[in-house]
Amino acid sequence: MEATALHIRLSCSSLASPVMTVLLLLAAEVDFSYSQKADAGFPQVVPNSQQHFQYEPFVVSCEGLEGLTGWIVMKKVKETVQTCATSWSTSQGPCTIENAFLSDTGEYWCEMGGGKKSKTVNITVTAGSVILESPVHPVMEGDAVTLRCRMKPASPNLTADFFKDRHLMESGSAGNLTFTSVSGSNEGLYKCRISGAESPESWLHVRAPVDEDPQALQLSLLLWIRLGVFLFLVTLLLLIGLLRCRKQQTSTNVRV
Repeated sequence: MEATALHIRLSCSSLASPVMTVLLLLAAEVDFSYSQKADAGFPQVVPNSQQHFQYEPFVVSCEGLEGLTGWIVMKKVKETVQTCATSWSTSQGPCTIENAFLSDTGEYWCEMGGGKKSKTVNITVTAGSVILESPVHPVMEGDAVTLRCRMKPASPNLTADFFKDRHLMESGSAGNLTFTSVSGSNEGLYKCRISGAESPESWLHVRAPVDEDPQALQLSLLLWIRLGVFLFLVTLLLLIGLLRCRKQQTSTNVRV
């Protein structure tokens, strides 16, 4: 009788193995979903501009990106990849460039353990007298977007010329180029000119709304289906295991 009871206990405890396997697969699936979300994120740049004057400050931050912590700001300058901070031990948290130099021009992104990586943003530092302030991140179709032409030192009442894909687009403006409802046709390479001095060029990215992106919708739907299947398998295994244990215990009690 003791041997039978021991066998029942072992049989019931053996259910933990397949259940734990499915739970681990579920955890891996959730981790995959976080990875997908992280890849879709961008670091924040303050001020929100792809171009910056030399000796002026800017900040690259990954804080709270996709609700996660522990991000490290990375940068790639002239094919050299390194942390944005001076040392790895102090690399977590925002990366503050107090006095920007030409050598700070490059790509910036966020990384963390497990291979998670954000998308990159491009920063250009110039020693020239004119910059074009354009959004660091892609803008959504239908949004209002303003490109600003800025001169250093600042002078009032200066007019600016704006170029798209190296063709003159607007001349004699007050320094701002505004799209009240930006569209895909507005995507391109922009620069501006004030008093003969030109800014570097920056690319304006325009993307379709997420809810209208079939690929994004399909990915989200497949992810939820897979998570649902895993949850169903966990529940099914637990129910089958409980029924088997109860049946075996009832049979043992009857024989006793």
